[in-house]
Amino acid sequence: MTRNARDHAMPQWASVPQQYVHKLNPAEVLLTAWRGTGEQSLAVRGRWPRSHPFYLGGGDTGGIDPLLFSETVRQTLPLVSHALHDVPLGHHLLWESYDFALEPGAVLPPGPDRDVTLHITCSDIRRRGTRATALTLHTRVTHDGAPLGTAVTRFHIQPPAVYRRLRGEYADLERARARALPAPAPLPHRLTGRTRPEDVVLSAAGGATDRWRLRVDLDHPVLFDHPVDHVPGILLLDAARQAARALRHPRPVRTTGMRTRFTRYVELDAPCWVQAEKLGPDRVCVVIRQHERTCFDAELTLASGPARDTAGRSSRPAADLTLTPA
Repeated sequence: MTRNARDHAMPQWASVPQQYVHKLNPAEVLLTAWRGTGEQSLAVRGRWPRSHPFYLGGGDTGGIDPLLFSETVRQTLPLVSHALHDVPLGHHLLWESYDFALEPGAVLPPGPDRDVTLHITCSDIRRRGTRATALTLHTRVTHDGAPLGTAVTRFHIQPPAVYRRLRGEYADLERARARALPAPAPLPHRLTGRTRPEDVVLSAAGGATDRWRLRVDLDHPVLFDHPVDHVPGILLLDAARQAARALRHPRPVRTTGMRTRFTRYVELDAPCWVQAEKLGPDRVCVVIRQHERTCFDAELTLASGPARDTAGRSSRPAADLTLTPA
């Protein structure tokens, strides 16, 4: 029978098993504990590392790293599925939409690892029998009670047999990875807000300043923490962020929000193209296409200059986790 947070009667906190966030490297697990707070609500504790080569290497201009924020939210999808809705391990979670907004002026103070809390409510739950097959999560993220941002995400859950039937030959993980295209040369990292070339997910496309080829490196230790048969959603989010940054270069901008839709898988065996368009002084649209078909689109909200805390101080450098848009 499907459980909910109230069924657990959990005033106490339960630890988050590593397998419940779908990460192989324990160092990449951002969630630490959870407890039920209502019939379809829960609180989740997370820990943001003081230093991290990927999330903290963005080279942008201050604030909360939107990719670290988004990966923390993403890890709650399998946690809620397995812990709250009895979804077995091995089922596939498919992003349909993900929208987030960072709190204006939110800057974490310097110091050790930061503890954050995610307040989550489930809605629009679709079931087959007693098992959830799709749901929406509404999330508020706070640090010491202060708001950091909000997110709303919709995702679907597929049993392995259904996934294999829908994916066809692409469900063969070994075959899909064997025919993956080699990663092209990265765009200069200074254009994308990254400090390391290996973290750039865009490649130059004929000298265009608003269109790039998606760069997929299967050996990237964070983006491909475990083998998958398609491009992961978190890589597409960073592609959108990097594209907005490259489009606005040399003006320094930081991403403070996104509205995204995932419509098709991005496969490993064919080129994929990232197109960016300026919509206004603080908005950029990014569309990712493969075989001339839209796979992902996003509208990004941007801010200029360094983020500042409520006392008006500029944010600190990346090592103190105060970089925005990594």
